[in-house]
Amino acid sequence: MFHRTWRRAAIAAASLLTLTLVACSEEAGDTKDLSGNRAGAMVEYGVGTQFTATEPLSFSVLYNNHPNYPLKNEWLFWSELAKRTNVKLEPVAVPLSDYSQKRSLLIGAGDAPLIIPKTYHPDENAFVSSGAILPVSDYLDLMPHFKDKIDKWGLGPEIDTLRQSDGKFYLLPGLHEKPWQEYSVAVRTDILDELKLPIPKTWDELYSVLKAMKAKYPNSYPYSDRWSKPNPGGALLRNIGHAYGTQAGWAFQHSTWDPAAGKFVYTGATEQYKQMVQYLNKLVTEGLLDPESFTQTDDAARQKLANGKSFVITSNAQTLVNDYRPDLAKTIPGAKLVNIPLPIGSAGEINPASRLENGVMISKKARDSKNFVAMMQFIDWLYYSDAGQEFAKWGIEGTTFTRDAAGKRIPAPDVDMIGLNPKGTKHLQKDFGFANGVFAYGGKLDLLQSFFSPEELEFQKVMNARKPIVVPPPAPLTDAEREQVSLWETPLKDHVTQNTLKFILGQRPLTEWDAYVGELKAKNADQYIELVNKAYERFKKDNG
Repeated sequence: MFHRTWRRAAIAAASLLTLTLVACSEEAGDTKDLSGNRAGAMVEYGVGTQFTATEPLSFSVLYNNHPNYPLKNEWLFWSELAKRTNVKLEPVAVPLSDYSQKRSLLIGAGDAPLIIPKTYHPDENAFVSSGAILPVSDYLDLMPHFKDKIDKWGLGPEIDTLRQSDGKFYLLPGLHEKPWQEYSVAVRTDILDELKLPIPKTWDELYSVLKAMKAKYPNSYPYSDRWSKPNPGGALLRNIGHAYGTQAGWAFQHSTWDPAAGKFVYTGATEQYKQMVQYLNKLVTEGLLDPESFTQTDDAARQKLANGKSFVITSNAQTLVNDYRPDLAKTIPGAKLVNIPLPIGSAGEINPASRLENGVMISKKARDSKNFVAMMQFIDWLYYSDAGQEFAKWGIEGTTFTRDAAGKRIPAPDVDMIGLNPKGTKHLQKDFGFANGVFAYGGKLDLLQSFFSPEELEFQKVMNARKPIVVPPPAPLTDAEREQVSLWETPLKDHVTQNTLKFILGQRPLTEWDAYVGELKAKNADQYIELVNKAYERFKKDNG
């Protein structure tokens, strides 16, 4: 089922659907007169224009306060942003650990700031029916940079996945020119050299590598993983799930698009999900994957790697450089750890990363502000213009960064960022407020990769040579349908999660898979998928 033939067919179908959606979805919009909402707005504002409000403005913003770079009022980011745009942001700081809950409480009470960043789809769904957030698709004419990037980069299919049953979308996502696969597998290549083995390219080859490691070091669990809380095996299951053509762990969604069948299916009951579970069960059964990978703390996983009790761990560029290599350098001099390209599974050579990232919701209160148009222009410049994205990420040329002879951005002599300039005494995030996850994401491939080491650039080169994952068609639920599925989702997900682990760890035999699928049906999995497919057919009809 998961071969290039269905991928081509699905891409063609998605493209046709997108053409009809683009033609139909932006027609209705908000027809209310905006003439009273233009105070501070620029009259001539378009692609390439530096937004500068015609009068001093201030906008409240919900601020996700990251413990790695706690909020400072004296950051250069704030003052330079005001200098360039004539806008002062008023952050309402919320701890990272409490962000989602606090955001919901503020929105529910009607006390949310005007700008609500760091929202991951489909979190916005919870606020649509109440009218607490704006249908931002009604106001795209105020956002030329956002529209330009969607058009230039062909992001229509991805944007359509955000649409609600009314044909509108309520989240302004971060936009990437190319997919960015952040997570993969880190492997001790010095052990591979010792065993005279090449870097594994597939999950089957990785299995063979783990077998050889176990034979050489029988007291080890070659693969011992992290990121098990609060979602057990979240990163590992996401990585291998994509490779098998399904959605698991951090990426779990109840419904998965099956292009061959032309409909959605229940993820946790598919053959692809079963194959993923069988593979991981084999690793655990043969002592190749540490059973504690699904329960242990990150520190425990790091300690096992550092002490030579494991040789493989799920990773990304930052954890490789900031965590694993420094740990190993202290305990096993000469150890070499490398992030390998995401191993390939039955889904083929795909890049599973999305080109959309977390995004911004707009409070309904903003629509009645006299500065509404100016605020939308400001958001468009900061989050979606080339200049705004570079500013949010790198700061000020000549102060926080410079360019080398080839024009490549490099940190200023006294500034460091993720080890690019270890001699720097100041940190781009902690001391200046740039490269802040609340404001800096998305953009051209060149900007995305401007913090990447040569090693990471090579990794991304391999990943971007692969086929992009098929974007599923929209299947937005009505308010009544969403209310119904909300009653089913928690018990269904809990059952999938619990039994996924039981099967993997051997606590439940795989011979009971059919019984497990029957249990999902008893918990309304079929009714869930019936509603999703009904929504898909309805949206296709209404927007075609």
